[in-house]
Amino acid sequence: MCKDFEVDLVEFNGEQDHVHLLIEYPPKVQLSKLINSLKGVSSRLMRKEFTEIHRNLWNGALWSPSYFAGSCCGASLDVLTAYIEQQNRAK
Repeated sequence: MCKDFEVDLVEFNGEQDHVHLLIEYPPKVQLSKLINSLKGVSSRLMRKEFTEIHRNLWNGALWSPSYFAGSCCGASLDVLTAYIEQQNRAK
């Protein structure tokens, strides 16, 4: 799916209630369409692989309708990658 949007997934990590993605994408990509596609595809794949997942859904949906996206200009890729890798670790 990332190929369809010309997106590079640089880093990924998740917590119990959300995920962190570090992506590089061209300016022509509409972020809302990319996020909706990521949510839709991942939901279908997870429901297929983990058939019991329906018991833990949020109002019948795997993902909430909201998302947060932030721009990271100025921070190095190494710093951003390290931040995401540190998520969900014992503090």
